[in-house]
Amino acid sequence: MSAPASVFVSPAPAAPSAPAAFSEPASAPARVSAPTAAELLDFVRSIASDPEKVAQLALDPLDRSWIRLEGPGGAEAWLLGWPPGTETGWHDHGGSYGAFVTAGGELTEESLAVPLPSEGWHSLELAEGLDRTRALPAGKGRAFGRNHVHQVANRSAERHAISVHVYYPPLPLIRRYVRDGRTLRLDVVEHPETW
Repeated sequence: MSAPASVFVSPAPAAPSAPAAFSEPASAPARVSAPTAAELLDFVRSIASDPEKVAQLALDPLDRSWIRLEGPGGAEAWLLGWPPGTETGWHDHGGSYGAFVTAGGELTEESLAVPLPSEGWHSLELAEGLDRTRALPAGKGRAFGRNHVHQVANRSAERHAISVHVYYPPLPLIRRYVRDGRTLRLDVVEHPETW
């Protein structure tokens, strides 16, 4: 995955300048960089390894629970609780890239080994051999790119899992998919106001 492009911000228009002999030298535009995937992964690892921060999350016995966190460089971050047997279903992150780490318990990620186009399709027939499954016990996680499609689950029958997730730019939408064998079909597009 390549790092996102930097964004350059033009300085505000200057007030009328003094005569040339007294002018301040012109300064270069301020450079604002988006966080890299490595920085996002470092951030979630840091939160996941902080017992005081993780303990702030109240775990619900039946439903997923969450706390919104301030991510680095304007990124959107979440601390999530996963009751036994819960999962996300297949989804993407609307063109955002990010990272997640398990802070407690164990999660399982199923993903596709190839980035999929984010737009312009409703149903895809997947080639054989694209499925990847990762067990992610406490302290393990991963970064992912802009066109990553996956599902995450707590397969434990008795223990909660906790994880930390971060996305940049903040999630503009989430596309949810239905998977039937090798066919992946777009089901619904969710926007932040519905979360």
